[in-house]
Amino acid sequence: MKLTVSKSKNSASFYVQKTIRKPNGSVTTVTIEKLGNLAEVTAKAGGKDPYVWAQEYVNELNRREYEENKEVLVSYSPSRLLKKGEQKLFNCGYLFLQKIYYQMGLDKICRDISSRHSFEYDLNDVLSKLIYTRLLFPSSKLSSNKQARKLIEQPSFELHDIYRALSVLSEENDFIQAQLYKNSQKVIERRKDILYYDCTNYFFELEEADDLRRYGKSKQHQPLPIVGMGLFMDYDGIPLAFDIYPGNKNEQPTLKPLEKKIIRDYGMEQLVVCTDAGLSSKANRRFNDKTVDGVPIRSFITTQSVKQLPEYLKEFALDPEGWHLPGSSETFRLNEIDEEKDFHKVFYKDRWIKEDLSQKKIKSGAKPLEQHLIVSFSLKYKNYQRKIRNGQIERAQKLIDSGNYKQRPKNQNDPHRFIVREKVTKDGEICSEEVVCLNTEAIMEEERYDGFYAVCTNRNGMRVEEVVKINGKRWEIEECFRIMKTEFKARPVYLQTEAHIRAHFLTCFMALMIYRILEKKLKEAFTCGEILDTLKNMWMARPGEKLGYIPVYTRTDLTDRLHETAGFRTDYQILSDVNMRKVIRASKAKK
Repeated sequence: MKLTVSKSKNSASFYVQKTIRKPNGSVTTVTIEKLGNLAEVTAKAGGKDPYVWAQEYVNELNRREYEENKEVLVSYSPSRLLKKGEQKLFNCGYLFLQKIYYQMGLDKICRDISSRHSFEYDLNDVLSKLIYTRLLFPSSKLSSNKQARKLIEQPSFELHDIYRALSVLSEENDFIQAQLYKNSQKVIERRKDILYYDCTNYFFELEEADDLRRYGKSKQHQPLPIVGMGLFMDYDGIPLAFDIYPGNKNEQPTLKPLEKKIIRDYGMEQLVVCTDAGLSSKANRRFNDKTVDGVPIRSFITTQSVKQLPEYLKEFALDPEGWHLPGSSETFRLNEIDEEKDFHKVFYKDRWIKEDLSQKKIKSGAKPLEQHLIVSFSLKYKNYQRKIRNGQIERAQKLIDSGNYKQRPKNQNDPHRFIVREKVTKDGEICSEEVVCLNTEAIMEEERYDGFYAVCTNRNGMRVEEVVKINGKRWEIEECFRIMKTEFKARPVYLQTEAHIRAHFLTCFMALMIYRILEKKLKEAFTCGEILDTLKNMWMARPGEKLGYIPVYTRTDLTDRLHETAGFRTDYQILSDVNMRKVIRASKAKK
């Protein structure tokens, strides 16, 4: 760098400039900093000659640049022992998560919470480390406290501070969720008009249930107490809000309270809520059937079991006549479509109905709920269902042959539903002893519905293709649950108090939100496993005190994309302590 002075008739302007070489080989001079005119530099010089002060300033910049960029020689001796207790390896992958953490304003949220409570620990440090370790080294809180010491920035708290912070986080749960949604809109564009809701549950390694952890139907088939989680997700797959409820509670009534909280705290007005058939109760459909002056305020899109439709609608759905392809006015018959040519096509038929489609009786005088029923058929989906069922039939036959058949509740995918006890021989003759055999009637009844899929909506004016597309993104909320359960190891939960349990799921929710935003910033070009494995394996070796950090991870397309997205780099051959401090500051920058 050099000092350049541009003189005019009445003054002079001082610049710090540098000569650089462009990729094409040409040389150019760029201005690094404008120091000001003669009067401004004289004021900065504090009594010194302005020209002398300016030159000394440039000399100092050159010295710092040299210190930061000079080659480092590290000597090792085969006879010298390592220092006892000296940590040599640190993870820097968390810095890319930290960039989003601070962009989301979680540090400010922690300051606001701290101002309302009296504690001495750094809540921001506790929360950030809980989130980073949940993503990189998921484990218990005891283990997370140890894992946090693998990060370049060492924790300032002890284990007991974590448990105290969990109680505070649980108390501030609603505030944190509302602020996260508000702040996230500054980080990434979020589509507010379409929301997805689903429920799952998590098991606990204990035998005695309490008010929150109850024995119920576990989706992991674990005979242990569980808690349920209801989760709202937006159209882009980013989590929006969640709540925890007792494990023995029916999941259908959990939708309305959480949706009301979103409407109240998030300022949302016009919503389309998409759910699966298990959550599409009559009450939930009616709650999301609201218009004001003819404008839909709340609407729903939900899957509908073809088997549970009234008989006249079931006949309509299964009738091979009157099928269409999206964007075409031509009519098709299902028994005439070409197995090869039309294998990947999705045919549909639809009709508006004025009926609640509920098994419960409708009150006398109640206004029927007008709905748009859309039934689709796909040969590909039909083959998929047949393949799955054939495997279940084989398992059922093996159970019969081995004599391991047991009378038990028959779930949707349980092969026992195809086994029956009859007092009839294979030839159809009545006998005195029961015979265990395949239930051919049940198999044939299920085959009737292969390839058919139904969706209901009360949203008028929405094209069939758009309804199907919106419903088709429900898999992303299932993926959110899968990530939390497998990648984040949110289960089993070892915490005991209700406040700590709620705070545990809050940190999992925030970790999922940060991960999803990072995934979007990476243009969804990499899998969850690739991203998290790369981050957790981005290690930096520290050869000695004041000798900087040496990356010991493999540079890949993903690490390059991470650096481009974050706006800093950790993949130089060596980073001095000064440069590492710059990287850390960049990871905490809000822009």
